[in-house]
Amino acid sequence: MKIILGSDKSGFTLKEFIKAYFDENKIEYIEIGTTDINAPFPFFAVAPAACEMLQKGEADRAILVCGTGMGMNQVANKYKGVRAAVAESLYAAKMCRAVNDSNVLCMGGWITAPEMGLEMAKTFLATGFTEGLEEWRQDFLINAKREFGVIEDRIYCCCN
Repeated sequence: MKIILGSDKSGFTLKEFIKAYFDENKIEYIEIGTTDINAPFPFFAVAPAACEMLQKGEADRAILVCGTGMGMNQVANKYKGVRAAVAESLYAAKMCRAVNDSNVLCMGGWITAPEMGLEMAKTFLATGFTEGLEEWRQDFLINAKREFGVIEDRIYCCCN
């Protein structure tokens, strides 16, 4: 699995903490956005770059960090095929994958302590769609994802 790891200035510290873990554990990632605290990129530049890479198949998932996670999330969800979620807990990081098959985790550097953010990132990456859910719920969610695709096709029909 290839991961995009990006931040703006406000998410830099949390992103760097996650990056150190990825480096130590040889987890493949593409770093985008603010790589030097003195040369920041805004969230509204980082999220589009990540989403376009996801759309092209250059990565499987993304972890994006800004001040609250909300700016990255709002921009990311403008892109077809992107299912971004803001998470502030381990449970939310797990369930955004299991229930919603989110492919982008957004977190807030002002809100989430580095240790918690790392655990959330690890949980997000380790959880599969419908993992641990009852069979009836798995069937429901698989159908819901198909229906979401139909809605998305209607919305984006004239943009391609």
